[in-house]
Amino acid sequence: MTSQVSSPAEQADGTDETVVGAQRKPVGAKDVRRLDRVIIRFAGDSGDGMQLTGDRFTSETASFGNDLSTLPNFPAEIRAPAGTLPGVSSFQLHFADHDILTPGDAPNVLVAMNPAALKANVGDLPRGAEIIVNTDEFTKRAMQKVGYDTSPLEDGSLDGYHLHPVPLTTLTVEALKEFDLSRKEAERSKNMFALGLLSWMYHRPTEGTERFLKSKFAKKPDIAAANIAAYRAGWNFGETTEDFAVSYEVAPAATAFPPGTYRNISGNLALAYGLIAASRQADLPLFLGSYPITPASDILHELSRHKNFGVRTFQAEDEIAGIGAALGAAFGGSLAVTTTSGPGVALKSETIGLAVSLELPLLVVDIQRGGPSTGLPTKTEQADLLQAMYGRNGEAPVPVVAPRTPADCFGAALEAARIALTYRTPVFLLSDGYLANGSEPWRIPEPGELPDLAVQFARGPNHTLDDGTEVFWPYKRDPQTLARPWAVPGTPGLEHRIGGIEKQDGTGNISYDPANHDFMVRTRQAKIDGITVPDLETDDPDGARTLVLGWGSTYGPITAAVRRIRKEGGRIAQAHLRHLNPFPANLGAVLKRYDAVVVPEMNLGQLATLIRAKYLVDAQSYNQVNGMPFKAEQLATVLKEAIDG
Repeated sequence: MTSQVSSPAEQADGTDETVVGAQRKPVGAKDVRRLDRVIIRFAGDSGDGMQLTGDRFTSETASFGNDLSTLPNFPAEIRAPAGTLPGVSSFQLHFADHDILTPGDAPNVLVAMNPAALKANVGDLPRGAEIIVNTDEFTKRAMQKVGYDTSPLEDGSLDGYHLHPVPLTTLTVEALKEFDLSRKEAERSKNMFALGLLSWMYHRPTEGTERFLKSKFAKKPDIAAANIAAYRAGWNFGETTEDFAVSYEVAPAATAFPPGTYRNISGNLALAYGLIAASRQADLPLFLGSYPITPASDILHELSRHKNFGVRTFQAEDEIAGIGAALGAAFGGSLAVTTTSGPGVALKSETIGLAVSLELPLLVVDIQRGGPSTGLPTKTEQADLLQAMYGRNGEAPVPVVAPRTPADCFGAALEAARIALTYRTPVFLLSDGYLANGSEPWRIPEPGELPDLAVQFARGPNHTLDDGTEVFWPYKRDPQTLARPWAVPGTPGLEHRIGGIEKQDGTGNISYDPANHDFMVRTRQAKIDGITVPDLETDDPDGARTLVLGWGSTYGPITAAVRRIRKEGGRIAQAHLRHLNPFPANLGAVLKRYDAVVVPEMNLGQLATLIRAKYLVDAQSYNQVNGMPFKAEQLATVLKEAIDG
């Protein structure tokens, strides 16, 4: 969905994680309370439709004009045992009337569809939070399955919260009794009942969800009608029940966005759109050679829908075949991409080294997840940085680019393509599961705002021999970029040898000469070192002595923590890296301006290790590897200690 927003530049008032006072206004028998922000978490079995419920609430919230940030969280198992803690799936949404940066530290509202969902999530709730539970699922057997000896709805353990016991399953079945559905089929719509109730509570638009349900179940109109009926029943329940005496308004974020047309977008969708835009700006066909792997598969799914833009997708039999096909497409003159996650990068490493040797443009998209090995397939991590930097045999330098938000994945894809095409090199794009599955509003750029990525292929001879003969040298370099010419196979007179064995400078002939190998290794490194990247921008309004340096998806939590500290009168500087190889030229000078440098990462200190080695700066690492993003409060505490220390 898109919405038109005309407003001044985004506000950064430091209220990202702070609730302000509420105002009431009566409407009939119900009150409407105005809030500046809300954090809601839907939780249930992986088969309860929590991701769909959260996604629909998010879409309506985006169309309403709120700023938002989401955190889907689901099991690694395809179908974990029903009613168990490992099988709990959740979706958290933070939406506000101002600029926000994270999905929020702690939910204000938890919708728990069963005892497992309650037990898995109640520990994250602050006192006073609202809990809506599906009482129909709180049977003795279901509670015992997750370790409840007595019902938490009756034993007083939830007295610190505002508990709303709702028989969601019974109410849904009752609402659908006129439909020719079995009880089991009717029960499947209870997530739509819950969505309708929450939509009433927070004054969300309804038309978009009803259109979505009609479209999703277009071939099953009875199922579509039943889901719409359940959705409306949930809305009406909120309107009529005495248990919900108050509904809430969160006004559109009128001052959070620059003017433009916006839509809600996830990181993987933004990345797919960025790749398509890059191929159009380069006037090259886009080829994706990929093997499905969580959490990167959505990019393959999305790109396969866009053949009308000259996109070709190839689902290979394995990771090695996927990148092999992509590298072949690069040789043939396409904008070539392969998508994967950490385990797939390990399998692709030999072919990435081949791409370094051949000096062909290739985008390697790594949507990082928890490792090692299979690790935590559906959880997030930033632990592939050193693999991207060094995970190949020999000296095989590769540029590395990392987006910082879901929407920024679009621009990062364009930047990775610029580097690959300009410098004839494979490029790593390091996203992660948090960015890939999370979503936020994205301003759709005008075509004129996109970079010109036009490529000049080699068309004829580029070198004259001593005897005056004009020949084509495949490794004769551009003096500015050190890039070699890109000759499309079949161009008359430009036949040349390719392969993994070392090439002679200029001619591209096989060479075992030690001096030539030394020269080629140093030249390939110099090409990467010479890539033009923007200087690092530092946000330091107060002349701080402590700098917090981040990369990738830590941007939101770090920025939210910095806002908190500044709001309380603390002084701290912030900088965030998009380019990790090569680093911005001014990074060393920036680091030396500060007495202390703190580097938060979702790994055990990989960027900090690089910073210490290259700049001899005693960077302080703060690390987390629990599969979840940082919380702003957690980082604010750490940064305060660094300032005081």
